[in-house]
Amino acid sequence: MPRSALVHRFTIAVHLFASSGSGRPNLAEHQGNDLLLRIPGSNEKQTEVAPALIGYPCQVSETGSEPAVLFDIDGTLVDSNYLHVTTWSRAFDEVGEAVDSWRIHDSIGLDGGLLLDALLPNATDDTKGRAKELHTRYYEESASLLRPLSGTHELLEAIAARHLQIVLATSASDAELSILRKVLGVDDIVSAVTSAEDVDTAKPNPDIVGIALKRAGVSAKHAVFVGDTKWDAKACARAGVTFVGLRTGGSPAQKLLDAGAAAVFDDPAQLLEQLDDSPIGRL
Repeated sequence: MPRSALVHRFTIAVHLFASSGSGRPNLAEHQGNDLLLRIPGSNEKQTEVAPALIGYPCQVSETGSEPAVLFDIDGTLVDSNYLHVTTWSRAFDEVGEAVDSWRIHDSIGLDGGLLLDALLPNATDDTKGRAKELHTRYYEESASLLRPLSGTHELLEAIAARHLQIVLATSASDAELSILRKVLGVDDIVSAVTSAEDVDTAKPNPDIVGIALKRAGVSAKHAVFVGDTKWDAKACARAGVTFVGLRTGGSPAQKLLDAGAAAVFDDPAQLLEQLDDSPIGRL
């Protein structure tokens, strides 16, 4: 039976501990390629169970799509948040609007327009536009400094091996997304991607999460979102998606929990170590 044909979760666990004196199980036995189940106390014909189902835990959504793990990229899979802080700081200085780095860091992950409104509340639209252009230029010039965070590739490979969809649910611009995808180098196991161009306003608005769910063909209950900021958490809460936080973006665990995280891990490597017990393990 092909995996795509499954519509609900099946986990067939056959207990073979009830044995006769000879050690042969009396509740189940193999015959050829089929598993034959007996109903104790019954002489009814044995039931055949397709081998493809044996011990195979898989949940497929109502649409027939496999569950999805949605990933933010900046600060979650790629070590980029502090580069964003530095390049935004340079941009603000150049337009004559100095902003303390801690304030910039607290806004990383926020929709770009909302970030500028929050950090430059009294600036003109022209000044904000110029700052955005400079940030993009400085970020692209510094792209060689970007690298995947510890355990990123191993985590993504483990999730793909579970037959779960991997969706890059980012609000990065197309230009930044192109850089990030090259740094990650995992396009072959990615099912779908979003970018800032897909919505009018990104996080904390839930629209980007909704687009990611739609492209994966799953409902909120068949997905988990992994991110690194309170803005990710707030977007997930509004979209009804379980949020798993990583500290890799520089946010304290308690801040992520207060924002709605179901669980928080240090980095992708620690999430991988505890994958079975995480919300992803329950998909």
